[in-house]
Amino acid sequence: MHVWRSLAEVPDLGPAVVTLGNFDGVHRGHQAVLREMVADARARGQVALAMTFDPHPKAVHDPAHPPELITGLDDRLERLAATGLDGVLVVRYTLDFARQTPEEFVRTYLAKGLRASCVVIGRDARFGRGNAGDIGTMRELGERLGFDVDVITDARAVSDSGRRWSSTWVRELLDSGDLRGATAVLGREHRVRGTVIHGDARGREIGFPTANLDVESGMIPRHGVYGGWLTVLDPRSNGACASLVGHRMPAAISLGMNYTVGGTDLRVEAYVLDRDDLDLYGAEVALDLVEWRRPMLDFGSLDALIDALDEDVAWTRAAVGA
Repeated sequence: MHVWRSLAEVPDLGPAVVTLGNFDGVHRGHQAVLREMVADARARGQVALAMTFDPHPKAVHDPAHPPELITGLDDRLERLAATGLDGVLVVRYTLDFARQTPEEFVRTYLAKGLRASCVVIGRDARFGRGNAGDIGTMRELGERLGFDVDVITDARAVSDSGRRWSSTWVRELLDSGDLRGATAVLGREHRVRGTVIHGDARGREIGFPTANLDVESGMIPRHGVYGGWLTVLDPRSNGACASLVGHRMPAAISLGMNYTVGGTDLRVEAYVLDRDDLDLYGAEVALDLVEWRRPMLDFGSLDALIDALDEDVAWTRAAVGA
């Protein structure tokens, strides 16, 4: 899948079926619509393209209250690629960009920039200055500028339970610690991504050396201990873990405050099972969370903490099938 950061980078690929959105999480609703869109484009003999925004528009319009995104841009693009899209235009969202009228936006980006023959949008879509554009506006512009409009219906974005797939639903599940439920809506495990940094080495001192993450993307779910997987994405300057790139390793993961040792700040740590010799410092890694086990607790002593960690590791083996 091609990724473009400006209209100037987009080559002439001929007429295209185009959609646009934030696609936070790229959940199963997004996936179903995008795969149907790709199939439609193939039937037309055209390419399938998407436009997405970075940063999220809400972070620009209300910077004091930015949304906590389920996925970062890199994971969003990777998951969009899995739907079969031919290309994605990542538009840098700014206040200047937001000042375009609906017609200016549609004419510049959809009609001319991406050569849309058909635009696929949600029924609640709003666009242009002050969110003045809606489905009616898009249809009127399509008639004038020469493209069809396909409106996404509930039948194409609803789960077996009858609830619409949505990013809001995913956030609710993550906040409650229901990672199995979040996986069902996302279509894959929830991912937190970051760089391994030096911690206080307490884990190593008690026999559980952990990789401490400086989290760069991915919503932090309910605090507690999880079973999951650690994957090295990029060793960066750490050649010692270059051979591990792409390998999923079972891990007991904690997100929260380490109360037993007097912790007062959020820590994201992963103990990779049976790999006490790992050197991951400086590498970019992903934590894919499978299941929540327990909240963060004060065990009162290091001995009690060690006993609890032994139980966490045994539980993790069963939870992830390691």
